[in-house]
Amino acid sequence: MARRDVFANITSPQSEVQERKAKPEYAARGASRSMISSLNELAEKAARVDQNLAGELVVELDTADLDSSFVSDRMADDDAAYIELVEAMRNRGQDSPILVRPHPSHDGRYQIVFGHRRARAAKDLGRKVRAVVKEISDADHVIAQGQENSARRNLSFIERALFAQRLLDLGYDKSTIQSALATDAPMLTRMLSVSSRVPEAVALKIGPAKSIGRDRWIDFAQRIEKPSTKALVGKFVDEEKFSTLESDARFELLVAEIKKAEQLPREPADKGEWRATDASVRAEFKGTGKSYSIALKSDEAGKFGRFIADNLERLHQEFLSSTKTDER
Repeated sequence: MARRDVFANITSPQSEVQERKAKPEYAARGASRSMISSLNELAEKAARVDQNLAGELVVELDTADLDSSFVSDRMADDDAAYIELVEAMRNRGQDSPILVRPHPSHDGRYQIVFGHRRARAAKDLGRKVRAVVKEISDADHVIAQGQENSARRNLSFIERALFAQRLLDLGYDKSTIQSALATDAPMLTRMLSVSSRVPEAVALKIGPAKSIGRDRWIDFAQRIEKPSTKALVGKFVDEEKFSTLESDARFELLVAEIKKAEQLPREPADKGEWRATDASVRAEFKGTGKSYSIALKSDEAGKFGRFIADNLERLHQEFLSSTKTDER
């Protein structure tokens, strides 16, 4: 059988999209323009994925000879979806091959480019996995990996943002990352604005949060920049009850706690006044947290202010000495 004939029997993500659009019930529902646009976009992504496999020979590999990709793009498996995949492969076999490349540093082994869940399901079923083996570069590896996942099962916004950040940290340029995520420059900028501000450890504990979109993650990233908010979030994600919640609920809980903390009454400002014994100069001062201001009021305010400025080092040393004395 010719290579192309072997591949012709493979169900591709593109054909799945086309079949879905052709079903009578789909037409009867009167799909919206946005839905049609989304499906067309998915089909285009799937077509790019198909190019990685078209005409290639499909072989069977022992799952023990496979290693994961060098960069992760998923946070965690959806247990229900994974069980469904296992059952589908048990009943009708593996519809689509995975893509692997000869391992760049271990002879006789293969590195998965995409298809990690299918490989895991084959392993759990005690079967070999159907695969296409291709020699591809690291850059082509991440592009194929990102595009396939985008076409088959859309990653959540935070999963895509973390994948983009990991690729950036590995030294890939932004055009390569855009290709991998099938996105444009403005959207990539938004992703990186979130992944650079939300600690990865926090994002991983929240999880994929499938229903939480871009705007809410951007708002969360802006709030968590505040040190007190970051400390609050760190406290909650480490609590045992936090891990028992669904991923979306974890995100919602953190947002609710952040807003609650922001509504608490602030510490009253430390306000006061000082007057020289001869009443030649008056000072008003106000302190709030890490900020403290002094305003001098008099005809000689400028001269006295410069005197204070010139003697700040001496005054600071006296302050340090008094602090040490108080601690004894």
